[in-house]
Amino acid sequence: MDVTEARARFHELRKEDGPVPSAELDEIWAVVATVRPEDILGEWKGGEFRTGHPLEGMLAKAGWYGKSFVTVHDAKPLICRNAEGELYSNLELGQGEASLWTVEFRGEPTATMVYDGRPVLDHFKQVDDTTLMGIMNTKGVPAEGPFYYFFLERVPGPAHEGPRAGEGA
Repeated sequence: MDVTEARARFHELRKEDGPVPSAELDEIWAVVATVRPEDILGEWKGGEFRTGHPLEGMLAKAGWYGKSFVTVHDAKPLICRNAEGELYSNLELGQGEASLWTVEFRGEPTATMVYDGRPVLDHFKQVDDTTLMGIMNTKGVPAEGPFYYFFLERVPGPAHEGPRAGEGA
């Protein structure tokens, strides 16, 4: 699979209503480009792949919208919507916020979000100019997974302050 095929297949899988095989997502991950933390700063809307992971559907129940990378040392992993539809950084669910680092995952250094209060790492690779593929990794998960697979789409428009920590909770 080359990068053009990987990108096309990624976008097809995003539209799938049913289960998506983790092995197919791993094939795409192996082909798409790594990314640097400073290149992903901004606001991102998120979604998940339905692979059967135990976390599947849990973020949606919490009102998860996406992620906000203000600076490499100010990352908000769990931007959620409250009952009024306002965005806020869910500090309780994330047990704090996060920062961005370059971390080796599967033999490649790539942008990784390190949670402040949980043993969780979100690794990112670039599918295209506006899309990131993510794999959530956590303490105790073997090298072969199971992993939680998700995606982020860059929110278009001028950069804004984004939600403040705990706002709207």
